[in-house]
Amino acid sequence: MNLRKEIKYYLLNNFLTSLSYHIYNLHVKTTRTIIEGEEAIRDHIEKGGRVILAGWHQRFYGGCSVPSILGMPICIMISASRDGDFVSAVADRMGWVPVRGSSSRRGKEALKEMIEGVKRYRVGAHIVDGPQGPPRVIKAGLITLARQTGAAIYPGYISYENPYVFQSWDRFMVAKPFSRILVRFGPPEHVPQETLSDAEFEKIRLHIEEKMIRGYEEADSYWKQNKTRGV
Repeated sequence: MNLRKEIKYYLLNNFLTSLSYHIYNLHVKTTRTIIEGEEAIRDHIEKGGRVILAGWHQRFYGGCSVPSILGMPICIMISASRDGDFVSAVADRMGWVPVRGSSSRRGKEALKEMIEGVKRYRVGAHIVDGPQGPPRVIKAGLITLARQTGAAIYPGYISYENPYVFQSWDRFMVAKPFSRILVRFGPPEHVPQETLSDAEFEKIRLHIEEKMIRGYEEADSYWKQNKTRGV
């Protein structure tokens, strides 16, 4: 292993985890979060239901505070890579319950652990197009997870009033200090628990994908609409 990489991971795991968490908290204090639709999720869980929160990789930074917003631990799949060790440690401090794996590494094992996590905690989160895209394309894991847990899929639409936009594969976004963030939970989607044909599976996947694309567009229009109203 390259010595430079070993030093990098040593610093990440031994010094930068706590620092990154505190920097995140400081950044959050400079922003204002507007929350919509969380009552429906709490009500669904209180009635014995299960929930999967679904969102795009591009916007997940703005959703890091969702465990705090809902007041409950939420399981989420995080890459089993060494970089994922650092992300997982920070996420754990934020109230997430990390499950290690991705479509390219530990995928089957991680999916099984996510199924157990959703059943145990009653709520999980899934970054539907991560970790490497293509952007805004829902992968099969979301539908499989919902079908095998009986959980309702609640899309989480995150929009920034004034974001930094990075030159990554998905043009990752982070809210600028002293701006606003919209966290909007959309109406639920339900996946039948019986065995689905390939055509039925794809129809459901595409339906949710198209719904989320429209939902993000509507969330992004929030700022223009409220500026017009003088809010």
